[in-house]
Amino acid sequence: MALNIAADGLLSHRAFRGLWIFAGLFFLGNAMQTMSAAWMMVEVTGSDFLAALVQTAVFLPMFLLSLPAGVMADTADRKRLMSIALAVQAVSVVLLSVLLLTGVAGAATILFLVFVAGSCTALMQPAWNSTIADSIPRDLLPQAITAISINWNAARAIGPALAGVIYAGIGGGWNFVLAALGTVGMWYSIRRWPPRPHPPSRLPPERMWGGMLSALRFARHSEIVLAQLIRTVAYSGAGSALWALLPVIGQRQLGLGAAGYGLLMACLGGGAVVAGLLIERLRARVGLEGIVGGGCVVFAAVMLIAALSRWPLLVYVALVFGGGAWMVVMATFNTATQTSVPPWVRARALAMHSLCALGSFALGSALWGALSGIFGLSSALIGASLVMAAGLLLAKPFPLRVGEAQDVTQVTAWEELFVPREPAPGAGPVAVEFRYRIHPDAADAFLTAITKLRAPRRRDGATFWRVYRDLSDPSRFCERFIVTSWADYLHQRSRATLADQQIEARVRAFVLPGETVDVAHYIAER
Repeated sequence: MALNIAADGLLSHRAFRGLWIFAGLFFLGNAMQTMSAAWMMVEVTGSDFLAALVQTAVFLPMFLLSLPAGVMADTADRKRLMSIALAVQAVSVVLLSVLLLTGVAGAATILFLVFVAGSCTALMQPAWNSTIADSIPRDLLPQAITAISINWNAARAIGPALAGVIYAGIGGGWNFVLAALGTVGMWYSIRRWPPRPHPPSRLPPERMWGGMLSALRFARHSEIVLAQLIRTVAYSGAGSALWALLPVIGQRQLGLGAAGYGLLMACLGGGAVVAGLLIERLRARVGLEGIVGGGCVVFAAVMLIAALSRWPLLVYVALVFGGGAWMVVMATFNTATQTSVPPWVRARALAMHSLCALGSFALGSALWGALSGIFGLSSALIGASLVMAAGLLLAKPFPLRVGEAQDVTQVTAWEELFVPREPAPGAGPVAVEFRYRIHPDAADAFLTAITKLRAPRRRDGATFWRVYRDLSDPSRFCERFIVTSWADYLHQRSRATLADQQIEARVRAFVLPGETVDVAHYIAER
């Protein structure tokens, strides 16, 4: 099935259409800004390391701020959060453009203000991604993710080439002026098509630290999300070498100017756009692992060509395939994440995806830049290619799959909560016990079934979980778990999904006729 964004598809949804168009302008401005900053570093300093640090300055904020930003997106006013972040970003980019046009900005100033702009993007990205998910039906989400990826990669194809022409013609500072205009356009789209407010809740609000721990706990105990995050770290960290060292490849290895470097970036982006139009068909034909495995092989081969070839045309053609491989793999990881998490943690899951993808990209850029300075450009790229190929070994221990509707549909708890005097939200820890009476001969099957409850209990908030057998009565078992506070327990009860409920139903099927599952709650005394 080809991607459908025509009037009868994604673009028939007005909010998505507006957000998609203005996001394209924002991505275009950011791509032009990054290209100009990287090329300025090569021309001004001649340093491989400082040129690679531009990518680090752009993407390191994702590593530092994505998870806190995800908590804020899940718990605070998303419209206000995005508006403030975009306003600050516009000011920082305007300031940088003025300093560059007046000849005042040096290497440190460029890196600092690029870092500020990247920090603002990091703060608004989880809220913006969840806004996109709100603007369309769930069954169109994979296509929407691909459409956004095409938008972003089209910007990376056109932006650097356009930036190279502007850089060579009237100066690199004007690229930052256009980037500021794109930021203002993004701000307008958020005001015009704001996200839906979070549904009202009687539960105590999550605090920043608790919300971050909840997200990390969810990722640790969700097999789907954990596998996706580990695979993303490996792929992005290895592949960052090509992106970070592309200015050095263009200037030193191929003898190109600013326009030629822009064309190199355009080849990567153009390949990604073409691949985006075919990804649905590829996914149906070869599956998730086929896409990711093929993408790893192709991108590793492209890095080898970039390391060894001195022929610009061959590198241009290779980069088209490299851009396509990068797009299909990263879009597959993103889709696996967004379709596998319930609404309460969606923005935080997207933040963790960004943290893994762009955090490892930022750290990898610095690492490969340093290795290039020490051992040489070709050696660094060959090493990155070998690491990329080694990432294929992760497929067996960490397989990928797309979540089903039952994995993300939240349901109410089995029993009403009857507590005569509820503790204060911060009171705890809280111990919860479920007592089951089953036929002794079914003990082994019962233990096999109930063990599958460990992951969802831990994923949704429990810090401890175990099953006990009554020594005086082999038919009686007790499931016991501990949650940090009463507020965390209330949140845990609200997070169960239909898939979790189905597991619990299989456990309760072992209960003897006429018996009930007894529930008890205990609060720690101080």
